[in-house]
Formats: sequence, C-alpha cells, structure tokens
Amino acid sequence: MPEKWSSLVIGTRSRWITLIVWTVLAVLLTVLLPPVKEQERNNAPNLETNSPSVLAERLIKEQFPDSSGVPALVVWHRESGLTADDYALIQKLSASLEKAPLEAQGTVVPLHKFPPQALRQMSSADASTFVQPILFQENTATEMLKESLVDFQERTRNEDGSDPFSADIRDGNSLNARISGPVGISIDATELFRGADVSLLIATVLLVLVLLLLIYRSPILAIIPLIGVGFAYLVTSPLLGWMAREGWITVDGQAISIMTVLLFGAGTDYCLFFISHFRQELRREADKRVALRRAFKDASGAIAMSGFTVVLSLFALLAAKYGAFHRFAVPFSLSIFIMGLASLTLVPALLAIIGRGAFFPFIPRTEAMELEHARKKGKIYKPHKQQGRIGAATGRLVVSRPWTVVIVCVALLGGLAGFAPQIKFTYDLLSSFPKDMPSREGFALISEAYEPGDLAPVTVVVQTDNKPVEIGNLLGGQSFIGHVPEPVASRSDPNLLAYKLSLSINPYSQEAMDYIPELRSVVEKGLTDAGIADAAQKVWIGGQTAAQYDTEQLTIRDMSVIMPLVIVLIMLLLLAYLRSITAMLYLIGTVVLSYGSALGLGWIILHYVMGADAIQGAIPLYAFAFLVALGEDYNIFMISSIWSKRKTMPLAQAIREGVAETGGVITSAGLILAATFAVLATLPIQVLVQFGLITAIGVLLDTFVVRPFLVPAITALLGKAAFWPGKAELVEEPSAQT
Repeated sequence: MPEKWSSLVIGTRSRWITLIVWTVLAVLLTVLLPPVKEQERNNAPNLETNSPSVLAERLIKEQFPDSSGVPALVVWHRESGLTADDYALIQKLSASLEKAPLEAQGTVVPLHKFPPQALRQMSSADASTFVQPILFQENTATEMLKESLVDFQERTRNEDGSDPFSADIRDGNSLNARISGPVGISIDATELFRGADVSLLIATVLLVLVLLLLIYRSPILAIIPLIGVGFAYLVTSPLLGWMAREGWITVDGQAISIMTVLLFGAGTDYCLFFISHFRQELRREADKRVALRRAFKDASGAIAMSGFTVVLSLFALLAAKYGAFHRFAVPFSLSIFIMGLASLTLVPALLAIIGRGAFFPFIPRTEAMELEHARKKGKIYKPHKQQGRIGAATGRLVVSRPWTVVIVCVALLGGLAGFAPQIKFTYDLLSSFPKDMPSREGFALISEAYEPGDLAPVTVVVQTDNKPVEIGNLLGGQSFIGHVPEPVASRSDPNLLAYKLSLSINPYSQEAMDYIPELRSVVEKGLTDAGIADAAQKVWIGGQTAAQYDTEQLTIRDMSVIMPLVIVLIMLLLLAYLRSITAMLYLIGTVVLSYGSALGLGWIILHYVMGADAIQGAIPLYAFAFLVALGEDYNIFMISSIWSKRKTMPLAQAIREGVAETGGVITSAGLILAATFAVLATLPIQVLVQFGLITAIGVLLDTFVVRPFLVPAITALLGKAAFWPGKAELVEEPSAQT
C-alpha cells in the first residue's frame, strides 16, 4: 500500500500533478467558499436549551417582559463624588436614547424623567459611582452591540466635550465611564480574540520558521513545512466557512485561534518526521526517488496513525453537551485530517521536486557521493559525524538500567501529578480578561461602590399556587443575599412571583455558584412547608451565577464522558496498529500520567509563581484532548521504530537504536509543538494563557521524559511480554562470551 501511494504522489509526473491539485483546490475553495473568519459567531449559547438557568431565563422573558433584554451597564465614576453636571450629562444621554434609540436597543430606563435627588439616591453610598443600564434585544450580534455602544460613546463626547470612556479611573478629579455587564463583557471577549488572531498567526509563523532554521540550517527546508501548513489552512478555512454558513457547525474566535496553533504545531511535527526519514535515506541511497520511496514506506504508517489518533480524539468532543467544547470538534479534527493528507501528499511531492537541494547548504549524500564531491572540490574527505549521540546514550541507559529509569520517571511525574487535586477552578469569563479591559474595570468600580451582586443579580421565580408563602422572609435570612426587593408578579399569572436578588458576594465566584443548589433547596422547602405539591417543579433560578453553576455541571459531565471516550478510542487504534494489549496499556498509561503531571506543574507555575487564584474550568478537558492525543503521537513515532527494528535485531538493540534514531526528530518536533502552544501564553486572555502553558508543559514532559526514558524503559523491562498477545518474533540476544 505505501508503495502504491508513493507512486501516486512522488512519481516523475505525479509529483507535479499533486502540487497542481493542491494549488487548484486551495484557489477554488478560497474563491468559491467564504473564509471561516467571516462565519464566526462569538455569542453562540454554551448551555443546553433544557439547562435550569436557560429554562428560568426563558420563563422570565415570557412572564416578566419588562425585565427582559441583555443589559450594558454604563458605570459613571468620579473619585471625589459625582457632580450636578455629571447627573445632567447622564439625563441628557437618557433622553437621547429615548428620542433616537441605538440599533437593537430595548427598554430604556427613563433617567431623564427622574428628579435629581432620585438619581443621587440611586448612586453609591459615597456618591462616587452611578450605574446606567441600557437594555438590548436578545440574540443581537456582538458586532451590532459594539456599533451601538460606539454610537453611545460618540454621543457622550458630543454632549460632554471630553471622553470619559478613555479617562483614567485612578484620576480623582475627572469623570470617567466604563461599559460592563453582559453586553460589555461579550464585546470585550470578542475584541480580545479578534486582536489575538493576527498577532497569534504572525508570532506562530515566525517562531516555527526560526526553530526550523535552527534545527536544519536550511532556508528551503524550513519553508517546506510552512507551505504544507499554509495549503492545509487554505483548504480547511473555506470548508469550515461553508459548513458554518450552511448551519451545520458553529465556529468562534477561540476555536479558530487554537486551530491555527494546532495546525502549525502538529503539521510541522508530521513534516519533520517525514523529512528526517528522507534525510537518513539520502545518506544511504544515491537515487533520490528510491530514497524518497523508502522514507515514505517507513514514515507514512506512523504519520497516518498519529494523525488519525489526533483526529479521533478531537472528534470525540462532539459528545460534549457544553457548546464551547462541542464547537471545537469539527474545526480541530478536520484541520488535522487535512494536514495529515498534506503531509502524505504535498510535502513528499515538494521533496520529490526539489530533491537533495531541499537541504542546501548541508546536503545529505552517500559516502561515495561525499568522496566524489570532496575530490571535485579538491578537499580531503571527512567522514560524516555520527548523529544522535545523546539519543544513543539515552538508549543505552534505558536498556542497561530500566528499573532505575522507570522508578525515577514515575516518581517525578507522579509527584507533579500530586498537585493536580489542589487546583481551584473558576467559570468567570471576566476574570480571564486583562485588568485594564473596560468591562473588568467597570465591574471593579461596581464591586467597590455597591454590593458586588448588583452587577449580576440572581432572579428566583416561584409558583405559589395561590397559597401564602413567606419566600421573602426565607430569602432575607440567607447570609449570602445582600438585598431582597419586593416580588414582581407576572401579568398573566399573579401566583407567579419573581425575586431579583443581589448577592453579598462576588456573583461570578465559585462560592456564589456553590450557593445556587442551596438556594434552590431553601426555596423548595419553603414551598413544600406551605403545602405546595411538586415544589421542585415550581422553582426557577436565573441569572449569570445560575448559568455558571450549570456550566460547571455540564463541564463535569463532559469530562466524565469525553475523557474515557478518548482513552477507549486511542486504545482501540493502538491495539489495531501494534496488536499488543500490553503495549497499548502502558502507552496509554504513560500519557495519562504525563497529563496529570502537566496539570500539576501548570498549577504550581500559575498559582505559586504567576499568582492565579484559579484556572478556567474548561482547561482540564481542553488539555486532556490535546495532550493525550499529541503525546500518543510521539509514542507511536518511537514505538514504530522499535517494532520495526526488533524483527531484524535483538530487542535491546532495537530499543537502543529506536531511541537514538527518533530522538533528534521527536525532540525537535516537541520543541516546536510546545513553542507554538506557548505562543498562546503571550496573549492577554487568561484562558488561552493557562491552556497554552499547561499544554506546552505536557508536550515537553512527553518529549523529554516519557518518550526517551519511560516508554523504552518499560519496553525493556517487559521484553517479550511487551508484544503480548501478538507473536514477538524477536531475534535472540547473542550469548555472552566467557
């Protein structure tokens, strides 16, 4: 099969046909289909339609329409206290909103009709801060929300003659304003990812190019993987854009950012593995086509298997119920699938066209060719220096002292993994923003001047069935609730009451989220004590805190489903490829241990060094899907070499040579992959910083601990048992001479 496939892509004519096919495909798709960037939807819902908080919000909108709409909270602040002119400005803007509504604007709070004294009473206790809500229609596109608020800021500048939105909030004399609340947070999140895309792409390309130049010292060879990745992206982007336009998938900025990194990292790895085999064969074979066919035969199976492992692992995210996880599945798996095809078609075709010249100025030649080259140059022939001396030394170590290597590796990785249970998680998007983002600064002002829960109130709706229930007294006795207003009755059902509660703690905190089930239990008990049947069906809790609680529960559910699913899929692939239950078990076990140690070391750095109180709750699942699949990639690359060599040499020698042969290329690939993920840590978005850092750590642990030491040492310890139940077909070790 590899021989037939290679003749289709690297033949005298077919190599050019392969290049033309990829070029035509990229051009046609780019011209005929929309790029994925144009189909981004960054406000797509993450919770299921039957999630408790979603059901509550739907009920609130239907039964209490006056409170419907998504709010933008304009936070007006003057450190020395708001002045009469400040209140006059707020009222002028309120009148403007009523007279000329913003695009997609909903209900207006008529602040311009309030007497000045009423406005002062609505401000904070120290009179320094006032919050002006602007409601927008549900499901309004983030871009339209941004345009509307830009319009509002322009009106403010025209009325005031200055720009409070750019004023320093630490300036004690000037009026400043910030836009927070759900609308402000949504806009800031979109802007962060929009700004990150271009800088991320440029940084990733430059980083990969520099690393490839350092590794191969060949400008041509450094560009070949980038060409492969570029073509893969040009094909993937319009396909994803088309699928999104047709409504088959939903894509967001975060998925596209990570997909770009994944393409460059994993794609370069596959190219490096193929190029490494080609260079080895060029030193043994004078005919470049024969060398390329041999390289294709040796490398194609491992590359295909590795790519398929990553594709299936990431495709497993389709089993997620949380929207952000589910949206990652198709872009990630499709991009790796197309990159795998490019690695096995386009890259070999380019190498077939360029030949040895791809390695200029350090062109690999056979010994006879080196002698002839030296003779023509009038130089003395110098034998080629042995490569992989570190890899050879590592191979000797794991074979001679396998128990020591295994114990040290397991102790190191296990010790780091021991920190993983200490990790604290947050589901607060706001905390992942830079501290100087407007929505976060606005939240900080509200938290200091008001009850922190005023930013995101919790709405409790109860059906009283026309029975007297003292829900207000029950809620007022709760320590986490700062203020309980009078209930609002539904217009269509007077027995349906809504309580808009302000928590006394940060509504985005884990503590507030943990309080949601307790709050539900208290209200349900109150209804039950009042003689209301089926109380659990007559309580609804809405608001951002309740939504975050549902997010946490869905995330826990998804981890419990997807993590085992990924493991099972990879186990089946390994079993089919290696035909060994034993090898399958320890290859899976080592990458899972490596994942745990990456989480632990990542927490040590993020918490104890960088001062993070918690990491985003989605990080463990994101990191797992990537690290287990990509870590298994490196195991497959190395174990394929050992499995191949043990048919012609003793197992100990196969391990030594397998570690030495793959050491350089896997180390190079690991460094590039880790570096590309580390680029994410340079962005001003904490969720990407945390994901990038932990994933980079995991890749480095796989590269420098699991692959060169732990896996070959376990293989050496198990001996023939490593191949069970398959036939070992081992060459006997030569008997020791006495």
